[in-house]
Amino acid sequence: MVYMDYVSGCPVDERVIEVMLKYLKHPGNPSSVHSLGLEARNAVEQARNEVASLINADSSEIVFTSGATEANNLALIGYVMRNKSKGKHIVVSSIEHISIINTAKYLQKVGFDVSFVPVDSYGKVRIDELENSLRDDTILVSIQHANPEIGTIQDIEKIRDVVSASLHVDATASLGKIEVDVEKLGVDLLTISSNDIYGPRGVGGLYIRKGVRVNPIILGGGQEKGIRSGTENVAGIVGFGKAAEIAKQEWKGEAERLKKLRDKLINGLLKIEETFLNGHPKDRLPNNVSVRFNYVEGESILLSLDMENIQASTGSACTSKTLQPSHVLMALGLKHEEAHGSVLFTLGKENDEKDVNYVLEKVPKIIERLRMMSPLYRR
Repeated sequence: MVYMDYVSGCPVDERVIEVMLKYLKHPGNPSSVHSLGLEARNAVEQARNEVASLINADSSEIVFTSGATEANNLALIGYVMRNKSKGKHIVVSSIEHISIINTAKYLQKVGFDVSFVPVDSYGKVRIDELENSLRDDTILVSIQHANPEIGTIQDIEKIRDVVSASLHVDATASLGKIEVDVEKLGVDLLTISSNDIYGPRGVGGLYIRKGVRVNPIILGGGQEKGIRSGTENVAGIVGFGKAAEIAKQEWKGEAERLKKLRDKLINGLLKIEETFLNGHPKDRLPNNVSVRFNYVEGESILLSLDMENIQASTGSACTSKTLQPSHVLMALGLKHEEAHGSVLFTLGKENDEKDVNYVLEKVPKIIERLRMMSPLYRR
């Protein structure tokens, strides 16, 4: 079994599972005043310290959520609702995660003005277009750190230089793979996720710089500093904290290892005729291999790969239920048929050179067979 779909879900690190087990059985509610409640609260705060340390933040600036999607909703809706007296204009890039795109569209419906900034053919935000989109009433700009579908990394520091409004960055795809330092990036809000660093699913977080104010979007008992109500998922948060601790220690070495595997896989796949790389050739995540094969459908490739015990994807798992081509690939200027022929391999801790060799052995045969069946393909 060769699993190369880490963008959709990562296996939970055994060291993370070990520390979570105690709190899966632990009855304490972090809001309770007795000793078991205090023990749960201390565990949550220790995890908050670990997560904050990973991104060079203060623990008071971390709010735990149910995942990156909720964090993105909180960042956009929470911020603009709190600060709408300053303006009602928002700027996002055209290749943001669907949880940003759909939240921006929702805000349009309730009276906010949204500008979608285009990217170049590599997926880089066009800085000149970004500058032109900014207005006096722009209150928030949201640009992802790296795109999970094509791997392209944005120059957030350069973007920060031209943006005077508050800046939100979705770092879900980049956390644990490249450096994520909120001070160096100069961001006001930053989204992070547990499972993308081998922690449990269903846990994420939002960094909110001191002095930045957001309205809650989930109302209740006022947990998580009054910003996110609901009893904390103690076991999940503890797992997130442990995953962050491990990532801080190991991400650099793992990134270098994955980069070598990534480059070998890219070079091997591009030897297949009419095969092209999606995203930036250099400024890309160390585990991302997004390629398109002309004259074949990505879904057919995935089914054929699965029959060979290889798991990959056609893009974001969050948008896989639609038959429409990926909005990210279309934003690069690809044609519908080119976007539909794309396959995404994302590497992780359990992959090695043998896995890459196996994929490179199987994929050319699969593409050849599928092209022979395609009415569009001519030898």
